[in-house]
Amino acid sequence: MPATPKESKTAAAQSAVGQPKLSNRTFRAVFAGLSMLALTAAPDRALAQSYPTRPITIIVPSAAGGPTDALTRVIAEYMREALGQPVVVENQGTAGGTVAVGRVAHAAPDGYTLCIGQWGNFVINQAVYPLQYDLVNDFSPIALLASNPQLIVARKDFPAANLKGLIAWLKDHPGKASQGTAGAGSPAHVGGAYFQQTTGTSFQFVPYRGAAPAMLDLLGGRIDLLFDQASNSLPHLRNGEIKAFAVTASSRLPGAPEIPTVDQAGLPGFYVSVWHGMWAPKGTPAPVIAKLNAAVVAALNDATVRKHFAALGQQIPPREQQSPEALAAYQRAEAAKWWPIVKAANISASLH
Repeated sequence: MPATPKESKTAAAQSAVGQPKLSNRTFRAVFAGLSMLALTAAPDRALAQSYPTRPITIIVPSAAGGPTDALTRVIAEYMREALGQPVVVENQGTAGGTVAVGRVAHAAPDGYTLCIGQWGNFVINQAVYPLQYDLVNDFSPIALLASNPQLIVARKDFPAANLKGLIAWLKDHPGKASQGTAGAGSPAHVGGAYFQQTTGTSFQFVPYRGAAPAMLDLLGGRIDLLFDQASNSLPHLRNGEIKAFAVTASSRLPGAPEIPTVDQAGLPGFYVSVWHGMWAPKGTPAPVIAKLNAAVVAALNDATVRKHFAALGQQIPPREQQSPEALAAYQRAEAAKWWPIVKAANISASLH
C-alpha cells in the first residue's frame, strides 16, 4: 500500500538522521570551488569552439626539400582545408632540429605553433644533445603520422652489388667509404652507427644540413653511402641514379617491391624505422589537441593524401595508432630501445 503523507514525512525525517548538514561557511566554500572550476573549464571550451581563428604555423626541424618537409606539406594542405585557416610551414634544420623543436617547446600552448618531426628529432636527440627541454615530457602529442624504413643505398657505381657484398667490401677497406648524414644523431647517422656495430665495419661519416643536400652529394659521387629514408631515395632509384641494397624492415616496400628486406639480403633483424609525428607545446588544451587530431586522422584517411604518402614511401599507421595516447606510448618505447644504442655508439654533439 502507498505510504500516507504522515508516514512519508516520518520516513524523510528518519533518513535525515545522522546526515551532516553543511554550514553556511562550508556551503559558500563549495559553491566558490564549483564556480572556479566552471570558470577554469570555460576558456578551454570557448577556445576549442572558436579555434582556429588565425594562421597555424608548423615548424619542420629539417631542411626544405627533405622527406619530413615533403610529408609536412601534404598534411598542411589538407589541414588548411579542414580547419579553415592558412597553415604555414617553416623549416629550421640547425643542430639536428634541436633549435626548431625548442621553439615549439617554449611557444604559447594555444594550438597555433605545432611541430612535425621524426624519430631523430623526438627520440634520438635526447641522447645526443644537452637539451634544455625534455622530448618525452615537454610536449603534447597529437598524432602518429607515418613510418618510413630506411634504405641502404649507394652511388650507382659503387663496387658492391648486394648487401653481403657491401659488408665484405667495407671489411676489406676499413675507413675508406664515406656515408652522408644530416648531422650528429640524425637518423642516417644512427642507422649507420648501428650498422657498424652490427656488422663490425667502419666508414667515415660526412655531416650535412639535411637529407636533401646529402643526397645531392651521393648523386654527384662525392660520398659513397646513405642510410636514407625511403621517401628521399625512391625517386632517384626509379631514375637509376643510385643503387639500393636493402630496406631496413621485415617486409618489402609496396612502392619498390624489387628491393629486398634486410632479412632477405643477409642482415636479419636490422630494423630501423624513421617515423613521423605531430606535437604541440605542453599544456595545449585537450579540446584543441582533439580538434587537431581529428583533422590529422581525416587527412590520413583521405585517398589523395594516402596516394601522396605511398609515393613518398610512407606507411600510414592503423587507425588505433593515430591517437595522442598511442603516439605518447610509442615515443616512450622507442626511447627505451634507442637511447642505449646511441650511448654505446658514443654519439654526442653540442648545440654550438
